[in-house]
Amino acid sequence: MAGELRILYEDNHIVGVLKPGGLLTQGDRTGDDTALAMTKRYIKRKYRKQGNVYLGLVHRIDRPVSGVLLLARTSKAASRLSREFHDRRVEKTYLAVVIGHIAGRRGELVDYITRSHNRSRTVRPRETTSDRPLSERGKRSAKAAVLTYTVLTRRDSMTLLEIVPATGRHHQIRVQLSAVEHPVVGDLKYGAGEPLPDKTIALHAARLRVRHPVNDEVITLEAAPPDGYPWRRFRATIESYFGRGG
Repeated sequence: MAGELRILYEDNHIVGVLKPGGLLTQGDRTGDDTALAMTKRYIKRKYRKQGNVYLGLVHRIDRPVSGVLLLARTSKAASRLSREFHDRRVEKTYLAVVIGHIAGRRGELVDYITRSHNRSRTVRPRETTSDRPLSERGKRSAKAAVLTYTVLTRRDSMTLLEIVPATGRHHQIRVQLSAVEHPVVGDLKYGAGEPLPDKTIALHAARLRVRHPVNDEVITLEAAPPDGYPWRRFRATIESYFGRGG
């Protein structure tokens, strides 16, 4: 069950919140509550606003993923922030707990990803998967996906990673880690064998560094992952990570 939002940053132009895993970013056919709606209610209560509250959605976080979510309080801020995200000028950093021990200290994953409905998969540029050739349409839709990772620590049969995506493809981190046989803990869609009790996955949007849409100052929003399993197995490392600012 998704928990409550925590406000990380707020001014007249933007608001940053910590979205718990399991909570939708925006509405879908389920009709379940969303981070967008909850933040609107928060602003309405705090400022005793009459009528509708404007909030612009400038990026999204997958439902089972927790982490930093930035929303715009004005249309001008929304337009400028949307441009920053589109042009890849926003620095995003994730933490993930994956299955198995990843060798080495650092690495880069470079793939091509194609999407079908709500699922993505990696393909080769001129796709020749042995059992399912890619259609011509699929070849055209396959897009490059690049991320770098740093191994923070290993424990039991898991690895804690810091991940910096250079591109923003659908389910990119989840798909690329699964493709190297280290799926995110709890991610049944992409190769994990067992779900987590709360149906979340061990992927967390830990830090967002972005230029403020009005005063041009670069701001950093960050938040530690939840304390439940498997994150608590890495508590000392996570506390040290945020204590030194990464």
